[in-house]
Amino acid sequence: MKTEKNRIWNFKEDVDLENCGEGVNRRIMAYADEAMCVVNHFEEGAIGAMHHHPHTQITYVAAGKFEFTVNGEKKTVQTGDVLLKRESVEHGCVCLEKGILVDFFTPMREEFV
Repeated sequence: MKTEKNRIWNFKEDVDLENCGEGVNRRIMAYADEAMCVVNHFEEGAIGAMHHHPHTQITYVAAGKFEFTVNGEKKTVQTGDVLLKRESVEHGCVCLEKGILVDFFTPMREEFV
């Protein structure tokens, strides 16, 4: 099932895993107008295409290793690292080792629901 807006309790096993492209799947775990939490699962070699959006995004690397490009700067991040991507800044990644990224958006990404 899909997560409902403003739902307090959101259990992983109750939320559908959505395919977002080759080797990338996500779960929209919780959201309200002001914020959204999305868990992204990447297979090794999967690409998060370069893009930008009018949301501030914090990404926590829950597992794995990724090469990120943010605003033209390229760095490798791994489990425990965090990135801050301000609104409209172009960013994308390549998964170097199978992993999980947890994204927090403000405001919520309406196009995801």
